[in-house]
Amino acid sequence: MVKVCIEKTLLPVADMLLDIFSMRMANAVFYGDINAQTHGAHVRGVAASKISQSYDVFLCSAEFADRNGGTPGIVDLARSIKSKKLMIIGHDDSDQFFVCHEMNGKLIRLTIPIAAEKTPVATNYSLQMAATLCLDDEYVAVADSASRQLMALAARVAATDVTVFVNGPTGTGKEVLAKFIHNQSSRRDNAFVAVNCAAIPENMLEAILFGHEKGAFTGASTANKGIFRAADGGTLLLDEISEMPLSLQAKLLRALQERKVTPLGSQREVDVDVRVIATTNREMLSEISEGKFREDLFYRLNVFPLTTQHLAQRPDDIIPISSILLARHSPVLEDLPCIDDEAADLLLSYSWPGNVRELENVLQRAMVLSSGGRIMAGDIMVDGTLQDRFAAKMTTEIALSKSAAI
Repeated sequence: MVKVCIEKTLLPVADMLLDIFSMRMANAVFYGDINAQTHGAHVRGVAASKISQSYDVFLCSAEFADRNGGTPGIVDLARSIKSKKLMIIGHDDSDQFFVCHEMNGKLIRLTIPIAAEKTPVATNYSLQMAATLCLDDEYVAVADSASRQLMALAARVAATDVTVFVNGPTGTGKEVLAKFIHNQSSRRDNAFVAVNCAAIPENMLEAILFGHEKGAFTGASTANKGIFRAADGGTLLLDEISEMPLSLQAKLLRALQERKVTPLGSQREVDVDVRVIATTNREMLSEISEGKFREDLFYRLNVFPLTTQHLAQRPDDIIPISSILLARHSPVLEDLPCIDDEAADLLLSYSWPGNVRELENVLQRAMVLSSGGRIMAGDIMVDGTLQDRFAAKMTTEIALSKSAAI
């Protein structure tokens, strides 16, 4: 788990940054509070005298760095708490957003517009990107209250070893949630193995799940241990479990109950220690009533149910998620674009029928179309024939609202 230390001196956005790290369930404290009472739930229940003096990321303002020996002084300070990464946040007369790095990426300089000091956390692209660049792939970007409740519940589930069933529309982050549970659990150092039950032919799925011996079927020239054993000690994600053939559901039920698998072509059962997370985008009670899914298997999987929502139902997540997607698709840190206010308004107002996957597509298109390191409203191209009408309508509404405010 990444631990972040923030030096809040001369950093007006320090409190907002701490809130963002808290929303992402990262361990973050103020530098001056390391040996005192810390903020909120970051180290709740931990005695101050027991707080670790080692942090993965040290974050401070450019003004603080200038007053404390410049880059060499801040590097020494970061080393004193064993930080592997250093971020210095400042702003300049251009009032623009841009990023650069030094020391092979260990030092990141982030310049943010002054307006970021007053922009709400959920739509504050600059600070959301700051958190994204400080953390790693284990963390999920959320700001919507419903999403924060879901992640808090997922973190509590992760502390146990119960089977989890995640239901939600396609493209809403079910696999991301499953990985989060794995990364927050005691199994994090072992394998996370995912299999899409809808993407594998029925005659191959059993062998892939449970493994097979050499010669068990035509083409089995070597033995294969299967993904249950590959995930031994870790987590197995059964994605789109509702697509699993009925003929295989009974065998899966036995494997879950007995914690044993029998490879094809073998008479010997093999013990497995696997935490199973299953996902679906279907209404499972309807699937059961129509005879498409075994009721006993459903209740064996549905020990702890979690539900993801359409992206349009949690608009406060759009900018935080966009920061992760843009960072992922920017091959060079210095090319990382910012999102113009009008472009952000378009993103927040769209219905996102394709959920996060559509958002990722739209942002990739915008990166191609944008120039000057800024994604503008005209760079936002949504799918379908309504794109031009939608963009024109939103641009007009934004212009009218700004005129009325003058």
